Amino acid sequence: MEEKEFTITAFSENSIGLLNRITIIFTRRGLNIESLTVSESAIHGIFKFTIVIRTNQILIEKVVKQIEKIVDVLRAYYLCQDEIIFQEIALYKVPTKALTQSTEIEGLVRKYNARILEVTSGYTVIEKTGHKDETQQLFDDMKKFGVLQFTRSGRVAITKATKERLSAYLEKLDTEKLRVRI
Repeated sequence: MEEKEFTITAFSENSIGLLNRITIIFTRRGLNIESLTVSESAIHGIFKFTIVIRTNQILIEKVVKQIEKIVDVLRAYYLCQDEIIFQEIALYKVPTKALTQSTEIEGLVRKYNARILEVTSGYTVIEKTGHKDETQQLFDDMKKFGVLQFTRSGRVAITKATKERLSAYLEKLDTEKLRVRI
């Protein structure tokens, strides 16, 4: 079966050890996590795990079902690239002297729609938001200037659907609870 990239979103309350329990699921199946981002979601008290992996359809379904079996996980979903909008952020630190000696770095900043965050006498920090291939290409183009540091975040993603799937799920639960009371 063909492997492709999937983005898993799992929602939970903030719970100690949950990240470890989730990553063990991937380790046991021999799956490499390509990107992992955890942050608060739009729903107060609920955290969103965004996990990117390469696998096949059968295995992604099994992994998501296994993640949902964890007591602290409210819901988990998997999405294909065409179902989400996503970005990463990258930071590049280059020597300031490279910036002052050549206009080429400024040209790269414009070309890649990046921005300069900080300039000191020793270094300049540049920020680029985009997909992994875009941030990597800018890094490759800047290598000749002596990149001092480089870091890239994990994927941040939202669905193309009008509403977050968890919100729809929680509304459905509230409606069912209301029916049971009546």
